[in-house]
Amino acid sequence: RKAPGAPEWPRGSNARSTAPSQRMSRHQVLTLISMASVNFCSMICYSILGPFFPNEAEKKGVSQTVIGLIFGCYALCNLVASLILGKYIVQIGPKFMLTSGLFVSSVCTILFGLLDRCHRTTPFIIMCFLIRSIDAIGFSAAMTSSFAVIAKVFPSNIATVMGSLEVFTGLGLIMGPPMGGLLYQSFGYEVPFMALGCFVLLMVPFNMCILPHLEATPANDSFVRLFIHPKVLLLCFVIFTLSSGLGFIDATLAIFAVAKFNLSAGYVGLLLLGVSLPYCLSSPLLGVVSDKFPSVRKWLVVLGGLGTAVGFCLLGPTPILHIPRQLWLFVFMLTIIGFSLGLTGIPIFPEIINCAYENGFEEGLSTLGLVSGLFGAVWSTGTFFGPTFGGFVTQRLSFEWASSIEGGIGFVAVSKNHLTVPRVHC
Repeated sequence: RKAPGAPEWPRGSNARSTAPSQRMSRHQVLTLISMASVNFCSMICYSILGPFFPNEAEKKGVSQTVIGLIFGCYALCNLVASLILGKYIVQIGPKFMLTSGLFVSSVCTILFGLLDRCHRTTPFIIMCFLIRSIDAIGFSAAMTSSFAVIAKVFPSNIATVMGSLEVFTGLGLIMGPPMGGLLYQSFGYEVPFMALGCFVLLMVPFNMCILPHLEATPANDSFVRLFIHPKVLLLCFVIFTLSSGLGFIDATLAIFAVAKFNLSAGYVGLLLLGVSLPYCLSSPLLGVVSDKFPSVRKWLVVLGGLGTAVGFCLLGPTPILHIPRQLWLFVFMLTIIGFSLGLTGIPIFPEIINCAYENGFEEGLSTLGLVSGLFGAVWSTGTFFGPTFGGFVTQRLSFEWASSIEGGIGFVAVSKNHLTVPRVHC
């Protein structure tokens, strides 16, 4: 069943990306408002931990490696949940999946604020893993259904709409760290989680009221058939490098910034604006460019991957370059990483969708759920690897070497896509 106001998609062509935009229907406007609220709420909950939780965990005797695992377990559960929920989104229903995911995330955020009352190290670690794992399932439900609904309701302008909505993702990432850091600095550990958790809880009835109902029929396509396509596999590797780098920053940047630049939790939260603000501001324009000029998407991916690789190599900076550590260089490299994230992340989702349809996948919500689930699963793999491996290398060697390794992975992704993607046809 075609979404109201959505044009038909000619199979095996770029008409999905180049069709002229039409005036949005009421159905599309309500969907846009709902997805904006989901992106904002999910990201503000996700990003609140960065400025102060690693240092708070260290005070309770938690090692850098275990802190990385606490961040990483979120991604591991997100990985499994994305595959399952993406496969069964039609049977569950995108509206129910989205609202229930928001509810779970809000409750887990509130519960995380109570962990300060665990004074012994072992119970604190166990509860961190348990609550973060459940929270990851809620986040996965909200984001998997969000991506699929966007692609279903706005088939001719996927990148444009995603780029516009990423403003709200960016706002969540922008407001989460400084708000969390300042509330923590002013009122202690519990207040940031309680305030944001209650705010997200209010978004549940809001979305139940305004999100339109979508109907679809199940399909028999599989993740394996989609994933093994060479072009999709290469694009998934790029997604992995992006999320790995962001996960690494979440788990290690706060401790490094406090130790090396003597910054408070509030200033660390502001420091993280270097990543989220450029991404937030550039995403709408990159979405328009990606939709109007589909042929340049692969070059946006390559350029963004190169920027990410260089950014991580100079973030420490890498010891082999013998560049003095300076705060302005650190902030500038975070900015480069944030802008490169938009260059790479915005074009990838519509590219995978195009590839799926051109290889015989049925057009509809079922396939969009598969693509959303695959995207979320690969992203989660990176956000598990980044903090886990990064925390281990940082503890054994240094932040500078760990950041350099992240940059090296980025260079590998750039070289693979530069040499192969232009020659691979769906």
